[in-house]
Amino acid sequence: MHTRQADPFAHLALLYNGAADYLAGTVPFVLDALTAGEPVAVAVPPDNLALISGELGRDASRVRFVNMPEAGRNPGRIIPGVLNAFAAEHAGQPVRIIGEPIWSTRSAAEYPACLQHESLINLAFAGRDSTILCPYDAGSLDPAWMVDAERTHPKVVRAGLTWPSYRYVEPGDLIPLITALPDAPPDAAELVFCAGLRSVRDFVREHAARTGQLSTHRTEEVLIAVNEVAANSLLHAVGASTLLIWTDSTYLICEVRDRGLLTDPLAGRIPPPPDSPHGRGLLLVNHLCDLVRIDSQPRGGTAVRMYFRLG
Repeated sequence: MHTRQADPFAHLALLYNGAADYLAGTVPFVLDALTAGEPVAVAVPPDNLALISGELGRDASRVRFVNMPEAGRNPGRIIPGVLNAFAAEHAGQPVRIIGEPIWSTRSAAEYPACLQHESLINLAFAGRDSTILCPYDAGSLDPAWMVDAERTHPKVVRAGLTWPSYRYVEPGDLIPLITALPDAPPDAAELVFCAGLRSVRDFVREHAARTGQLSTHRTEEVLIAVNEVAANSLLHAVGASTLLIWTDSTYLICEVRDRGLLTDPLAGRIPPPPDSPHGRGLLLVNHLCDLVRIDSQPRGGTAVRMYFRLG
């Protein structure tokens, strides 16, 4: 008779209220890792970085600190650029990471991508000897976001107590419910393309220039990102694809739609093996964009919406 080994990965939501509660939930986590000789990283907003670093004193020099609003401005960057990168750097060792991807000034456009990110952590780290603790500020976040924390984390920590989340939903069941995109505005510029990418690049360049708020360098990054998604669309989808472009008060937004289906939920988040010639396109897109949202449904096809901050 074989017994199933427990998954060594632990993903916990720390629900805190105030600085003292925050430190009580995070500092022992860090000190336990240091005592055990385990690499530990702390990726949180700057004010909370200062709190933890100040409380650790000399031990802070043994911790990797990451400014999360900078490294994780696009939530699609956090798994590849912060969590997986740190774990890969210490391959073969247990690692502990504090990752705080959601704060009170996260926008309505960003939040669904944050929620998707938190759910995907459970797929990306399944079976790996890692512990990720995600703080949630109960004093400032929308109460619905606190409920979502319990939907995306198998365990919850509060006031020193840890318990299994009865609200937890497996990623395969949750992600289709949270990735739906709001409709593009009726005045969005539209280009239908089915072969070649010159027309796509010209269309993007024209509309980026119209904003008057993107540098030449940033415009080139927009072109690279949209070109990559459009090329994938031509390669993998059936029939014509559609490019939509519009602006709001914050972003230039470019969306590529087709009738294909993206089957790998971790596409763009886990680097392929070094000798693989494929699998880096969406990683690059996540790196270049300020926000990426992807909705892929069997009946509705796939939409990749890329956001580029103006100014």
